[in-house]
Amino acid sequence: MGGEAPEPGRLTRALSALDVPEEALHLVLAHVDDPRDREAASLACRRWHRIDALTRKHVTVPFCYAVSPQRLLARFPSLESLAVKGKPRAAMFGLIPDDWGAYAAPWVARLAAPLQCLKALHLRRMVVTDDDLEALVRARGHMLQELKLDKCSGFSTDALRLVARSCRSLRTLFLEDCTITDNGTEWLHDLAANNPVLVTLNFYLTYLRVVPADLELLARNCKSLISLKISDCDLSDLIGFFQIATSLEEFAGAEISEQRELTKYADVKLPSKLCSFGLTFMGTNEMHIIFPFSAVLKKLDLQYTFLTTEDHCQLIAKCPNLLVLAVRNVIGDRGLVIVADTCKKLQRLRIERGDDDPGMQEEEGGVSQVGLTAVAVGCRELESIAAYVSDITNGALESIGTFCKNLYDFRIVLLDKQERITDLPLDNGVRELLRGCTKLRRFALYLRPGGLSDVGLSYIGQHSGTIQYMLLGNLGETDGGLISFAVGCRNLRKLELRSCCFSERALALAVLQMPSLRYVWVQGYRASQTGGDLMLMARPFWNIEFTPPSTENAGRPMEEDGQPCIDRHAQVLAYCSLTGKRSDYPQSVVPLHPA
Repeated sequence: MGGEAPEPGRLTRALSALDVPEEALHLVLAHVDDPRDREAASLACRRWHRIDALTRKHVTVPFCYAVSPQRLLARFPSLESLAVKGKPRAAMFGLIPDDWGAYAAPWVARLAAPLQCLKALHLRRMVVTDDDLEALVRARGHMLQELKLDKCSGFSTDALRLVARSCRSLRTLFLEDCTITDNGTEWLHDLAANNPVLVTLNFYLTYLRVVPADLELLARNCKSLISLKISDCDLSDLIGFFQIATSLEEFAGAEISEQRELTKYADVKLPSKLCSFGLTFMGTNEMHIIFPFSAVLKKLDLQYTFLTTEDHCQLIAKCPNLLVLAVRNVIGDRGLVIVADTCKKLQRLRIERGDDDPGMQEEEGGVSQVGLTAVAVGCRELESIAAYVSDITNGALESIGTFCKNLYDFRIVLLDKQERITDLPLDNGVRELLRGCTKLRRFALYLRPGGLSDVGLSYIGQHSGTIQYMLLGNLGETDGGLISFAVGCRNLRKLELRSCCFSERALALAVLQMPSLRYVWVQGYRASQTGGDLMLMARPFWNIEFTPPSTENAGRPMEEDGQPCIDRHAQVLAYCSLTGKRSDYPQSVVPLHPA
């Protein structure tokens, strides 16, 4: 008592040496949920490693080719919950071909039946077929409580109907942003009729047809339903559903149509417990429908509405209890000033770009350092910021570092609409942000050429601290800047680079400087036709996949202005793997290592 705390290594050795009864260790580790704590415990000694394997209930596989299903099963035979991530994030932006891989079949076939305790399965950005879902239902349907298919493709409503009929203990069905073949609405009716314990249903952004009577049946049979996110359906058709769904706390997905008279929405009475809300269409004349319950809202999604900057100001001024806000950059700096003045409890802020749709043009210059600074000063509980901005300064980034001490996720994309940016490079601002936000675990910075010098890139490496995921675009000046960055990244596990000036040799050498790195994806760099220099990073348990540059840029190493030609089609994916070379890569991908 009162003495110095023992060093972590000495403490681990002391604990592992204790003659703690096996039953006691089982009980203790069964209550350790954090994967980092679990990993540390499993490395203490062989005994702890074995008990961790027997008591581990949940595992997230960060990349589906990092480990084989067989190996995972042998390591963790008692899993109750499994999450597997597939295609690189770039797939969400159309940068990965449809036939790239990430097929769910091997995982479902190998794990569904042997894992007797499996109750929850989460697949993200994977190809899931009707046959896969049939195999899963046949093996685990009687026990499955949670099925999440996030941004997946390849299946139809026929498979969903089988899930609905067979999985009668299902509490969560998540299908958001999946590409699903719509063969009819019977799946939703069967789900409502057969699943009385359903708590969460999400088929948002799927374009599946909705029959309001099926939603009413769902509300009548599933008294515990608290979250529903659907595809497009007119809000006035849901009057009966809202009257029955008295436990509902979250709703998103309906629209208010301009084709209908506003009087049709006068009878819409939202459930009294509703505190999370989002519509896929709403304009100025319809937003008054939210006003009566705006003060109790904790989450508001306005990304798919057609509100003006003034509309945002009026609506958000009535929402003082927001914890999560998602908008388009039409909100403008003026709207963000209202957010800063009103939403003192705000924890997560997402600002998407809105200029792709003629009806969602940004006003008054969009979002800039003015709005970001106001939010940083006014919303000091922020934990996550993701924003598309039209302008940014060092001072705004410094303000975020000064006031947002709880920030764990920071992502900024600088749009290229304005010819002149106020304050570039952003070296000092990035340094102060990273110095101040010591809890950051995810960091993304996508700028414009000249946005960050080699010095700024080295600052990111020096102050990366606890950051485990990073996306960088249009940063740095030379290969030396990349190497300086890499030397400082001791804890980085996942790195994505886009539209950078670095050579293949520099990329390979940089990877070797980051001891914790498990995954790197690069697109847009000084690529060769063969990817030969990438072999400098080859080592055991390290896969390197190369997508060659397009022939239109072959033989053109320099642009007309004398700058290096950056081929935006060449891609590199390198990752730690215990399974060796995968067998399902498409013709566009060249596996370099292992040979």
